[in-house]
Amino acid sequence: MILTGPEITQAAADGRIRISPFEPAQVNPNSYNVRLGGTLLTYTAGALDAHRPNPTEAIGIGPDGFKLQPGQLYLGHTIEEIGSDTFVPLLFGRSSVGRLGLFVEITAPIGDLGFHGQWTLMLSPIRPLRVYSGMRIGQIMFFVSVGPVTLYSGKYQSSAGPQPSAYWRDIATHGPFGAVAS
Repeated sequence: MILTGPEITQAAADGRIRISPFEPAQVNPNSYNVRLGGTLLTYTAGALDAHRPNPTEAIGIGPDGFKLQPGQLYLGHTIEEIGSDTFVPLLFGRSSVGRLGLFVEITAPIGDLGFHGQWTLMLSPIRPLRVYSGMRIGQIMFFVSVGPVTLYSGKYQSSAGPQPSAYWRDIATHGPFGAVAS
């Protein structure tokens, strides 16, 4: 079951969902709009390596916006800190933004129960596109979970700003194929 807008508002008021800052005008019939934060990250290496940390460059989005370029992956973030120990969040790009040729969060839309923080957004434009800090870029929906719950306590907990991949930490701990490293 998906939460309706009024239920999202009630859950934010009683603490079952945390959205900070919460703006009633961002509530939709069955989702909540999220806004783009003021910092982007880009990877600076020509080829990325899943087994190692990859260098990044931070880009501030000024008052005149920032022009995204095709063929470049940008990591953005939500202004809002969002999370729930009760409901499963899913984040998608807004259709209005998709109609401008910007893919938002197409490979990792699901959030874990217990994650609380700003969401890192994977931004991929198909043509040059100017974006602005504070623009409504995505929407988050909340679903009822069924069964026993184990709350998230992973490497991205309490994220602030865009977070580059920490997949290399998984490799170091579990090996390249998911087995526990010895």
